[in-house]
Amino acid sequence: MNNQTKKFFIYTRKSTDDKDRQVRSISDQLAELKELALKEQLEVIDVFVEKQTAKIPGRPVFGEMIERMEKGDASGILAWHPCSQLGRWRKNHLPR
Repeated sequence: MNNQTKKFFIYTRKSTDDKDRQVRSISDQLAELKELALKEQLEVIDVFVEKQTAKIPGRPVFGEMIERMEKGDASGILAWHPCSQLGRWRKNHLPR
């Protein structure tokens, strides 16, 4: 892996609708992802935190992060999501 491929953004998200629905707090997600970056020797360029109800369409913070990735600021995203939520996240955020 060259230096460019080791540059990552951290993305954390917690819905403001129901505090019981998502298992990990933003601070827990950040701690775990920073630990992973350190272990894997990944450079974290920026941290994006999204706190928004799912009732409002779109994810403005996520959109900003993707725009910066398209400009080449980072080559990957570190995000914590439980396996049960991964399919929904992928469906909502990846191009079809």
